[in-house]
Amino acid sequence: MTDFAAPLADLYRDLHRHPEPAFEETRTAGVAAACLRYSGYEVIERVGRTGVVGVLRNGEGPTVLIRADMDALPVHEDTGLDYASTVEGMMHACGHDVHVAALIGAADRLAQTRHEWSGTVIALFQPAEESGDGAQAMIDDGLYEKVPLPDVVLGQHVGPAPAGVVGAHSGPAFAGANSIDITVYGRGGHGSRPETTIDPIVLAASIVLRLQTIVAREVAPQETAVVTVGRISAGTKNNIIPDTASLGLTVRAFSEPVRIRIIEAIERIVRGEAAVSGAPEPRIHYAQSFPVMVNDPDGTARTNAAFRAAFGDASVLAPGAVSGSEDVGILAAAAQAPLVYWILGGADAALYMAAAAAGTLDSDVPSNHSPHFAPIIEPTLARGVDALVVAARAWLAPQSWEMKRGEIRSL
Repeated sequence: MTDFAAPLADLYRDLHRHPEPAFEETRTAGVAAACLRYSGYEVIERVGRTGVVGVLRNGEGPTVLIRADMDALPVHEDTGLDYASTVEGMMHACGHDVHVAALIGAADRLAQTRHEWSGTVIALFQPAEESGDGAQAMIDDGLYEKVPLPDVVLGQHVGPAPAGVVGAHSGPAFAGANSIDITVYGRGGHGSRPETTIDPIVLAASIVLRLQTIVAREVAPQETAVVTVGRISAGTKNNIIPDTASLGLTVRAFSEPVRIRIIEAIERIVRGEAAVSGAPEPRIHYAQSFPVMVNDPDGTARTNAAFRAAFGDASVLAPGAVSGSEDVGILAAAAQAPLVYWILGGADAALYMAAAAAGTLDSDVPSNHSPHFAPIIEPTLARGVDALVVAARAWLAPQSWEMKRGEIRSL
């Protein structure tokens, strides 16, 4: 890094102190827009409500889109950092502040070295990744009418791997996900006279237990899937049987056929258990939805090779498929462009290695969405900036490049 390193670290701390929820990232968007203008980018604001896009045109060559997400989570921070969140009940618990700061640094670096490459860089700051709405909102707002179609979409996600490592997984890399809200209906009454009621709590409990059989008995062993009941609520008082109970589910899968099979099984089980209980038809509502995120195999190989050349083999990990979900693939699909999205390590390396040796990674190294999640600033930020620049330069052409758009796919 150049002398820009200290201001970038300060900018990161500022972003961490001021998290904003989905579609309310106005302050963060303002910071990103100001930094892009300072670096010489054409800036378009309020794309998809709060999204920001910067365009740097630098002669003939490929168009490379680099994306960072901006939104935070409704998590009460418990890191003890002196730059902890100042917003009650809101925290950058997924590291999107790292993504924003690293993209600001990378955009500036690419602008400062434009004499070395040719093409167009699009720096995109996306809202509302956590809700799964942000990428589509930008597309629906005419993103690709406002900026050139990219030849490749690049990005990274910080996680609890050792800081300084990077690596992308080819093919299905992040799981597709559905968030499902279920309401079951009964007939309420006095807890002393259960025979006069249809107990929705017992019904909900039966559904929870039966749902656990889907992955074990309806998904092939070689497939990967998750069905989690993350929320269940019912009742107001110990001696009252309520009229309703509600459940909140998340479903994860790496292929569309498996996802469909799981959804069909959930609906069958919920309706079947309601029928057996003599209860009315339940309500099944599909909320957030993320498609399977698929990394382009050729693009992934090309980008990982650039990482190995720049950082050495020991710094390039094979992350495998991640059961978390991402909507960045929507930006690539809408442009019919390859996607390469990699993992960026953010954990203290010494702490990580000690936990790995002790078999305590799950308890000693906080993961994304934890109130304790806190990537170390360095070398996380420096490697995040470098990774974005290296990946972009693997696609951008040398200054003498004269090929036309479309030929990038055959390189």
